[in-house]
Amino acid sequence: IFEFNTHELPRRAGEMKEYQLDLILNEDMGVPLIAVPAGDVIEVDARLESVTEGILLSADIYAVAKGECIRCLDPVEIVIDRKIQDLYRYEPASDNRKEKKEKKRKKSDKTAPDNDVDLESDDELWMDGNIMNLEVPIRDAIVLDLPVNPLCSEECEGLCPGCGEKWATLDEGHLHE
Repeated sequence: IFEFNTHELPRRAGEMKEYQLDLILNEDMGVPLIAVPAGDVIEVDARLESVTEGILLSADIYAVAKGECIRCLDPVEIVIDRKIQDLYRYEPASDNRKEKKEKKRKKSDKTAPDNDVDLESDDELWMDGNIMNLEVPIRDAIVLDLPVNPLCSEECEGLCPGCGEKWATLDEGHLHE
């Protein structure tokens, strides 16, 4: 679902293509209390640019997350409208990533402990031939935009622990034992 074939984009620095993608989710994407539900669409306006190291993805991501208010349990919808930019590096022709990482790991094991180790190398995005997997940057953009504890409004008073009704709808003198 998130794999995108870039065969139309020449691998010459400066080449650029734009795409409008509608990705239909197979599973919820978000946090436990609020997520973009399975079956909903994530709209992606993507711009792909060939650069020397790989393909630069610049995209606008639009989706609607649905969940419940943690205080009153009313439905909550949050519009996600994020911009992302990520570099997908070309896979080295003579060496695949796993072998490269293994060589780096063996080399770092033999060196002194004070040598620098590239901690970000595992976070890099890689092309798989002409295929780029958009799941990681899209998932990161959505999840980082969602509240862990969604509220219908900041003023939400929640529910009465005695009767379970919303405090906002009850009289001021309402008391329950």
